[in-house]
Amino acid sequence: MTRRVRVLFLCTHNSARSQIAEGLLRHLAPAVEVVSAGTEVTRVHPLAIRVMAQQGFDISQQRSKHLSEVAGEPFDFVITVCDRARESCPILPGAPEQIHWSLPDPAAVEGDEPTQLRAFQKVEVELLSRIRPLVALLERRRP
Repeated sequence: MTRRVRVLFLCTHNSARSQIAEGLLRHLAPAVEVVSAGTEVTRVHPLAIRVMAQQGFDISQQRSKHLSEVAGEPFDFVITVCDRARESCPILPGAPEQIHWSLPDPAAVEGDEPTQLRAFQKVEVELLSRIRPLVALLERRRP
């Protein structure tokens, strides 16, 4: 039996960007095992949940996880989605391929709720534009 391709999305708080990325990849590539984690633990941001629900993806059951929960696990790809996480990303077993996507933190956007929601929507669109080609790459790597 062959092992599934494993992808880790890593962010600082594991509340928005990495959670959205996890939900998108899980939906678009169900054969891929996908996890997200952070260098700090918070909670899945309610606006991340709402933006994904608007697109038909339910991430309400996902939870914020600290990197230490998955640090000993083998991954094929580690994708950092923020600059701080990239700077503190540890060496993980199995020499995974590391990819960096520098995305602004929508949770840091100030203003009224519609302004904040637009920031989350923009990040979701940007992640989707990066994850679609990743899915094609992962499909080519499947045994």
